[in-house]
Amino acid sequence: MPTKLDEFRTYRTAMNGRIAEIDHLGIKRFFNLDTTAYKDGALDSKTKELLGLVASCVLRCNDCIDYHLMQCVELGWKDEELYDALNVALIVGGSIFIPHLRHAVETIDTLRAEERSKSGVRT
Repeated sequence: MPTKLDEFRTYRTAMNGRIAEIDHLGIKRFFNLDTTAYKDGALDSKTKELLGLVASCVLRCNDCIDYHLMQCVELGWKDEELYDALNVALIVGGSIFIPHLRHAVETIDTLRAEERSKSGVRT
């Protein structure tokens, strides 16, 4: 059974593909800036993804939270580290972030379940 995260991945991939078909310089430049911002520089890409997660949390964008959590998990952030980052977002964003915190924790749980499933570990 597909998860909400599976649906998000499918939709994001399809729509990013559709947007890539649009011949608009401003849109192409923005997408390039977004991609480039998370590459290694003075800060490594792993740290930048965690920063992206906190910023997305404060902006209360669940799609962005999901994306950055997927990247953070792939890059090796541990749950305790992610929870610490989410705490920073909660302090900065305030109680209005709580529904998005619930969403973020659900996403982390889903990502970890996917990892266990891929490794053949049963819960």
